[in-house]
Amino acid sequence: MGNNLSQLFPPSPTFTEESLPDLSGKVFIVTGGSSGVGLEVVKRLYHKNGTVYIAARTERTALTLIDQIKAEYPESSGKLVFLYLELSDLSAVKQSATAFLAKEQRLDVLWNNAGLSKPDGRPKTAQGHEIHIGVNCLGPFLFTTLLLPILQKTAALARKDSVRVIWTASQSIDLLAPKHGLSVADLESSDKSPIINYTFSKTGNWFLGSELARRYGKDGIISVTQNPGNLRSNLQRDLTSWMTAILNHTILHDTRFGAYTELFAGLSPTITEAQNGAYIGPWGRMDNKRPTGMAASLKSKEEGGSGNAAEVWEWCERKIKEYM
Repeated sequence: MGNNLSQLFPPSPTFTEESLPDLSGKVFIVTGGSSGVGLEVVKRLYHKNGTVYIAARTERTALTLIDQIKAEYPESSGKLVFLYLELSDLSAVKQSATAFLAKEQRLDVLWNNAGLSKPDGRPKTAQGHEIHIGVNCLGPFLFTTLLLPILQKTAALARKDSVRVIWTASQSIDLLAPKHGLSVADLESSDKSPIINYTFSKTGNWFLGSELARRYGKDGIISVTQNPGNLRSNLQRDLTSWMTAILNHTILHDTRFGAYTELFAGLSPTITEAQNGAYIGPWGRMDNKRPTGMAASLKSKEEGGSGNAAEVWEWCERKIKEYM
């Protein structure tokens, strides 16, 4: 209970925009960067002279925001670029990664920030996957996998521990995820409620973040998972107006606080290889107090765990294979 309360009502952030160094020469991607917490992250990176790719679906919206951000920070020497990204279609995800690789020679931090929560009906992705698993897990997994070579290349040249992949989780993991951890059978089942599908997809993000650290930490890539906090964002767009009003006045916080969580995960110098694979809570705190069954899921069978995270990674590999 104490851990859940601290996620609902976190202490004040210690890593904010004032903590950021000059980011000249650094290249970043923020998926879902045209709204909500992603937009707040984009603004702060650009303000500090970073080159920021806003990976989103709607070019017109992104280009309008780019003009607004440039006007807000006229002193910045950074760069803002729209990158089309449709996570519900793996073919489109591959095209997005290819477009980025054609433009840049480095990538310092990838924020897998974009996400989907409880849409109406039971829609599927272009490849027929349950929409939460497709958009929140498979799409980001393929995008990240395709960008691994440039992340490895950058890590070989950049400051140690500065090249990172950030995955986005949710407090729903602690509240609703299976106590035994997430299994491949959970991902393939299609008869669950939207909130459970969302929770499973966020648990999948955590597992993928942990496994990326395990598999690519040797290459100098830091991979961490963060819960940005309970925020007023587009994720509540499918809730009824009275539910949103209650949440807004009780447990939801301004999106800038979520940006502090994500910026801590991506840029705080306190995160080193010793924290690779860590889980970060709002507003930028190490938070590895997960239920026993979930913690065991992150360990391999050789380490005394269930190996669930590795199995989820391998399941995702199989699903994206033809798009590599």
